[in-house]
Amino acid sequence: MPTHAEKRKMPYTAQQMYDLVADVSAYPKFLPWTAAARIRTRYPIEDGEILEADLVISFKLFRERFGSRVTLKPADYCIDVEYLDGPFKYLNNHWKFTPCTDGGCEADFFVDFEFKSAVLQAVIGVVFNEAMQRIVRAFENRAAQLYGRPDSPAS
Repeated sequence: MPTHAEKRKMPYTAQQMYDLVADVSAYPKFLPWTAAARIRTRYPIEDGEILEADLVISFKLFRERFGSRVTLKPADYCIDVEYLDGPFKYLNNHWKFTPCTDGGCEADFFVDFEFKSAVLQAVIGVVFNEAMQRIVRAFENRAAQLYGRPDSPAS
C-alpha cells in the first residue's frame, strides 16, 4: 500500500553507500526504530551474495521481528530486499547507487509494503512519508560518520 521512491545525489561514492546499506548487521547502531538485526544465513550467488536476515522494529508499543532476503549485487551497486516472514503482507525494498562524474553518486531508494494488521497499517499511514525520509537521512548521517563530511577540511 504505502510506497516511497526517492532519488538523491550523495557526496559519497557508490561503493561507500553500497557498503553502508549492505551492512545489515550494523542497522541497530543508526537506523531509527531498528532494535536488533541478525543474519540468519548468507550464501554466494553468481553475481553477488544473498543474506537472510531478521530485523526487530520497535516503535512506541509496536515491536515486531521480520525476516527478509537481501540480494547483494556489488558490481551493479544494487541491493534488493524481499519479505520472508513477520507482520507484513508483503515488503519490497530496493537500493541502487549510480556513480557520478564528480565522485559522488545518485542513490535510488524504493520501498513498498503492507502490514497484515489494519491497525498497524493505519498507524504507519499517518507518519509514513516522514518515517521514510528519516530513514534515508539516517543512512546519509551514517555515511558522514563513517566517511566524513565532504565539505569538512578532514575529508
